[in-house]
This record gives sequence, structure tokens and C-alpha cells, in this order.
Amino acid sequence: MDAARPDPSRIERLCVERGLKMTGQRRLIARVLSEAQDHPDVEEVYRRSLAIDNKVSIATVYRTVRLLEEKGILERHDFGGGRARYEPTDHGHHYHLIDVDSGRVIEFEDEAHETLVREIAARLGFTLIGQRLELFGRKPEGAAQPSARRQEPDPE
Repeated sequence: MDAARPDPSRIERLCVERGLKMTGQRRLIARVLSEAQDHPDVEEVYRRSLAIDNKVSIATVYRTVRLLEEKGILERHDFGGGRARYEPTDHGHHYHLIDVDSGRVIEFEDEAHETLVREIAARLGFTLIGQRLELFGRKPEGAAQPSARRQEPDPE
């Protein structure tokens, strides 16, 4: 399997492993979320699901996303704009830079940051068990696109 392509069934497998009953619509929503290359909100998950099955309801999408979040399968993010956005929790360790003008979310990794936060935790007598970093920024006019692992398209 190509490492750059998402596994369309990974969220469904996690659901089954955690004992969730998988209805047809839950399978569909799990597939939509597994295939997402961005951080969709519930409305976007609904639009994508509806394009595949016109019988899916927005209420089912809301309930399913909430359940997947409660079971630790999805992680909820507040990147501003008044809407929660989601990504799988098994997505690997990374950080987010949010362009406040376009809403674009850029994922990145930074070993220097990783080292620094471990050193800070150790200096304060702790073993680091988790962290979250969300940066909000604005590109100066004429600036080149940053190199990043994944970028989301501008929302329109």
C-alpha cells in the first residue's frame, strides 16, 4: 500500500476493534473520514457522505462523529472559524499551522521542537506523555509556500 494514500478502512477497523456496531451508514462515514486528506468539519463529512449515499442524514453524521470522538478514534480541533474539525487520532505525531486568512491547515513535524519540549519537561521533573501545538499565522504578501507534509485547500 502506498504510504502517502490513506487506508480507506482504517477507521472502520478501529471501530470494530473498540466494539462499535458498524451499520452501513457508519461504514460510509468511517470511509469518508479515512479518505480525508484534510481536517473536515461535520458539515463537510456530511457533504462527502451524501455524494456517495443520498440517504445519509446530517443527524447520523453528527452522532457518528461524536461517538468516534468519544471512543478516541477521532481527534477534535478548534482551528478558529467557529467549527470543530476532525482527524484520526492514529494520524501520527505532527503539529498544525493555521493560516488565519485562508483557513488552510498545514501539518508539519519538527524534531528540534520535539527535543526542546522533552528537555523542558525533564528539567521540570516530568516525563512528557503528550503535547499539542497549534500555530496561527499570516503569510506576508509575496511569500513563498512553506514546505509541509500536507496542506489543505483554501475553503471556498
